[in-house]
Amino acid sequence: MSKNNGKGAAKGEFEFPQPAKKQTFGQMIYNPEEGTFFGRTGKNWSQLLLFYTIFYIVLAALFTICMQGLLSTISDTEPKWKLHDSLIGTNPGLGFRPLSQQTERGSVIEFNGKKPAESDYWIELIDDFLRDYNHTEGREMKHCSYGQTHEPSEVCVFNTDLFGSCSRANNYGYKANQPCIFLKLNKIFGWTPEVYDVPQKDMPDDLQNVINGTAVEERKQIWVSCNGHLSKDKELFQNIRYFPSQGFPSYYYPYMNQNGYLSPLVAVQFNSPPKGQMLDVECRAWAKNIIYSGSARDRKGSVTFQIIVN
Repeated sequence: MSKNNGKGAAKGEFEFPQPAKKQTFGQMIYNPEEGTFFGRTGKNWSQLLLFYTIFYIVLAALFTICMQGLLSTISDTEPKWKLHDSLIGTNPGLGFRPLSQQTERGSVIEFNGKKPAESDYWIELIDDFLRDYNHTEGREMKHCSYGQTHEPSEVCVFNTDLFGSCSRANNYGYKANQPCIFLKLNKIFGWTPEVYDVPQKDMPDDLQNVINGTAVEERKQIWVSCNGHLSKDKELFQNIRYFPSQGFPSYYYPYMNQNGYLSPLVAVQFNSPPKGQMLDVECRAWAKNIIYSGSARDRKGSVTFQIIVN
């Protein structure tokens, strides 16, 4: 290293950087010697502002083009991917109500009809669930029946007056310790059921008797059967009724996102549930294109719930 410490060095030789000049806080905001605001001149700030203005305009334009391109492929009335091409698939799930909003209860319906607070809890949940079914004023709906044709855009009325002893006037049976459970199939756009017109060998005996006793033109239903989930539950499982019938009429399908559409329901009333014991129930939907699996890990075409009447 040169003894002159860089002084008088020839052009192109290394020179040590000089320490930055200390500035006061006021000079950091505005430096009159250099004419800078926060370290930049007015010209620098103008160039920076112009750059980011153009940058964000281009970015917003690209975002708008992408969104418009995406939205142009999406319909407001039907999903892009349907049935076999969709993630939902073609196997509708079976659900039940009332279902507690308290997650710790799980699928257990526990109450004592002699304690108003307990029975009222489940009655209010059913009231909320049936609100749309009981208030159809102003909707364009049609009274459908078997053998009648209707357009896919038409909506069939579901008459809750046919619930019998599972009506609101009867407190859905909860005051009398005869609870009603409401079953429904999940909606799948464009799905049409392939019904069983005749009983199948693997159907429960009571369902086979119902099908045999139903007029041929009224067998266009997705049949439903409920039974004890385990062998010990089957011994306690007796005296149940279905309203309005033991199935979902096929004229409610397919679901095509009709305005005001309401899924058909089946009310299942347990007239003699065991007292103080858990009754584990499995309900199953029957159709040629509903795959059944009773596996707890991969349940299909059925639903389980538990009833405890104290």
